Amino acid sequence: MQPEDLIRALERPAPESSDYDLNPAVVLPAGRKLRPAAVLVAICEGPAGPEVLLTKRASGLKHHPGQIAFPGGKIDDGDSSAEAAALREAQEEVGLDPALVRVLGRLPAHETVTGYTVIPILAHIGGPFVTRAEAGEVEEGFRVPLAHLADRSRYRIERRQWRGQWRRYYAVPWGPYYIWGATARMLRGLADRLA
Repeated sequence: MQPEDLIRALERPAPESSDYDLNPAVVLPAGRKLRPAAVLVAICEGPAGPEVLLTKRASGLKHHPGQIAFPGGKIDDGDSSAEAAALREAQEEVGLDPALVRVLGRLPAHETVTGYTVIPILAHIGGPFVTRAEAGEVEEGFRVPLAHLADRSRYRIERRQWRGQWRRYYAVPWGPYYIWGATARMLRGLADRLA
C-alpha cells in the first residue's frame, strides 16, 4: 500500500468516533470540556508489507500502564498544531525523527472516556527507522502488519466493568499484544475507510 492509497482513504467521509460508540445508553453531560490530544498513526514499510507503529506503555505509569497505544499525547501550548504535537510525542516516546515522516492528513477525532478529544494524524515513515523507547513512558515500540489491522473480521467486541458499569469496546489482538479501547476503535475507523 502506497501513501497515495492512504490519502485516497482519507478522502472518504467518516464520522468522529468515541469510546461510547458501543455504549449508546451512556448519557454524556452537556457542556463537557474535553482536553485536546494527538496521536501519530504511522505507517512504515515492513518485510512483508506496510506496518503500523504502536507502543506498549510503561508499566509504572499512573494512567493506562502497560496498554497498547499510538505514540502521542496532550497538545501543549507550544505545539503549533495537532500534527506538531503528534510528531513531537513520537520523537520523545520512540525516537522517530520528524524528517522521516510524511504527514498524510487527519483521521476523524475520537473522544475518550478519560476526557480527551484525540486527533489521529495519519503519516508515512519514508525510511529505515529503529525504535528507541523512552523508558519512563514506553516499555517498547513494535509494529503490526497493516493487513491485519485493515481486516475488519479481526476485530471483536468485548466488555469489562469500568466505574461500576459494563463497557463494550473493540479489541484487535495481535500476537502477544492486546490492542483494545480507543486505539482499537481508531484503527477500526481506519479499517472502515480502507475497505
